[in-house]
Amino acid sequence: MRNLNNIPKVILKSKSIGAPINFKWTKKKIDELLDPLETTIDLENTLMQINHKGSIGLTAALLEWIYWRFTGYTQFTNDTQKRIEALWCSIENREQTNPLLFDTDLNFPASGSVNGALWIALMNVRMIDVRYRKGSYYLQNELIGLVLLARHITPKKKIFDNWFAQTITNLIHLYPCSYKNAELDQSDEAVYDSSNEAVISREFFFDEGFKYTIEASENAIHNFINNLNAKENAFLNLLQKPHNCNNFIFN
Repeated sequence: MRNLNNIPKVILKSKSIGAPINFKWTKKKIDELLDPLETTIDLENTLMQINHKGSIGLTAALLEWIYWRFTGYTQFTNDTQKRIEALWCSIENREQTNPLLFDTDLNFPASGSVNGALWIALMNVRMIDVRYRKGSYYLQNELIGLVLLARHITPKKKIFDNWFAQTITNLIHLYPCSYKNAELDQSDEAVYDSSNEAVISREFFFDEGFKYTIEASENAIHNFINNLNAKENAFLNLLQKPHNCNNFIFN
């Protein structure tokens, strides 16, 4: 798990590491995080402007914000780290990963602000993974709860807000969605093929010195995958052959 040993500078600046668990955790807040669509239309419309691989990269980055916030507070962060690795790997080729199964009985530990928050995070990630594998045109909708949760638990919210705003701007510019929300089939039966979208890497989100090009992103994601230990991560299935890098183009 060498890939995730270095804490991103922006997360350090947000004072997330080792901060007291003193954020609000009430039934009202839990309900807002579990069912946020009614009051987050602007955020939903913004996220719908990002393509699928950009959305999976954002998912991995947001889960890392949450991972570092709870490191040292619960044993479940090791499992969370494995899911982050699998998300990055699935961007290169989702057949190289296994489904991110999580709590199929929906036994939500609402009473605990740490395990409860992690449960919401991992359930959101599970649903994003399901929609990504299915090719759902509504993949981006599932990101809303993860965004709100990562912000809610971050001590220095202005740091998170600035990072998120800049990240979204860059994603919309470099990883734009090729379809419009208003044009979608409301039955969610249509399948979108994201295999030809350009890959995105962790450096895009967390390395201020990263100079973006498609080639640089491909090299970074391949270096990340080469450092993975499939024997220690049940979510990885690296026996699959990776896609040809030359096939990654913008839609």
